[in-house]
Amino acid sequence: MASSAKKKDGKLAFKAGEYVVYPTHGVGLVTGIEKETIAGHNLRLVVVTFDNDRMTLRVPTDKMDSSGLRKVSSKKIMDDAVTTLKGKAKVKRTMWSRRAQEYEAKINSGDPISIAEVVRDLFRNVGQPDQSFSERQIYEVALERLAGEFAAVDGVDKEKATEKIETVLQAV
Repeated sequence: MASSAKKKDGKLAFKAGEYVVYPTHGVGLVTGIEKETIAGHNLRLVVVTFDNDRMTLRVPTDKMDSSGLRKVSSKKIMDDAVTTLKGKAKVKRTMWSRRAQEYEAKINSGDPISIAEVVRDLFRNVGQPDQSFSERQIYEVALERLAGEFAAVDGVDKEKATEKIETVLQAV
């Protein structure tokens, strides 16, 4: 059984210079494929760097399915995320701690549509009540993740992607 990291001809689906998404860290850049011996096991590792975290991640090719490492979303999925942003905010009447856990789970899922739901639900327009510190923090993380994927898909920098998202939110 071949993993999704490998194509049918045995070549890796990821290559150096390609942007990928790791669910708990967002968009990173594949810098290469390395072979290392760890604890007596020969492993092929996909090396991914995350500039905003100044972090390098090495994912064994046989663990890529379970790690959630994936290619950047298609334009269609990102268009669906914009549609989600345009929707009406859905804020449950549960305790903040429970909602915060749900929001963080959505962010860490790596799914752009789930992340867009968090951004939409926590966005505060001018004239709306202020957010608590923790609401603002979760909003910022969700916005950064979503903007990172938009930037990679659209080929723009993260600031432009953030402006695009905020423009959509303010138009609602």
